[in-house]
Amino acid sequence: MKYEKVIVKAYEDPSFMHSKEGRAIRMLAEYYHPQASLKKNRIYNTIVFFGSARSISSEDYMNKFENLLELQASGQNVDEQMRLLKKLKFTSKYYDATVELAKRISEWSKSLTTDNKVYVCTGGGPGMMEAANRGAFEAEFQNIGFNIELPFEQHPNPYITPELNFEFHYFFMRKFWFVYHAKAIVVMPGGFGTMDELMEMLTLEQTNVISKKVPIVLYGKEFWNNLINFDYLLEVGMISKKDLDLFIILDDIDEAFDYVVNGISKLIRVEE
Repeated sequence: MKYEKVIVKAYEDPSFMHSKEGRAIRMLAEYYHPQASLKKNRIYNTIVFFGSARSISSEDYMNKFENLLELQASGQNVDEQMRLLKKLKFTSKYYDATVELAKRISEWSKSLTTDNKVYVCTGGGPGMMEAANRGAFEAEFQNIGFNIELPFEQHPNPYITPELNFEFHYFFMRKFWFVYHAKAIVVMPGGFGTMDELMEMLTLEQTNVISKKVPIVLYGKEFWNNLINFDYLLEVGMISKKDLDLFIILDDIDEAFDYVVNGISKLIRVEE
């Protein structure tokens, strides 16, 4: 009896594509797939929003708080849940501000010529990412989500434009696409992931790996001034005085909008 074997092309063989040997091809796919989709939609400029996936809107906070009060009244022990919820209360004002800022920027962008339009781009998940995509969605404007495969917290939020909703496996490819079309960065309060993204952006600008001067806004003076003592870094010689010009810390939506729009407008004019 002769053997009958079905011949499968290498790129159609799941066992190879997901193997160690197929890694380079998977990396290339995470480069070329977003490139093709963004080009098809004529997206060349983005404003990237970073921030915590754990953040909640003021509306969600109140709903969850009232639900816990009801459970507490029925005799259930919700002390730990209540404690965790109250810790996140401060994030709700930043969630709401993110929605408003992203909405205003998207509405402004709609008035620009097609190839100069600026699109809200996030990590695609919940929290501050959801807030930024939501703002663009409320402005009825396309927006981008660069999701990443994680064991918890990360799932695509419902406000991302479907054809611009991407899923990554490799952090470095995801970061590449955050930076490549970025014309501005807004960093809301967040944890390790947000710190990683912020520090990488500052490092790329500090070392001139990014030739363009991308405006970087750290939004929330109370949070950022408590978290990082930039003046101390300068005092002990870890950074230079000019490095403090790489970003601005703001606490007002109007100021953030003006700073971002002015910075983006200069970049777009340079690239015309």
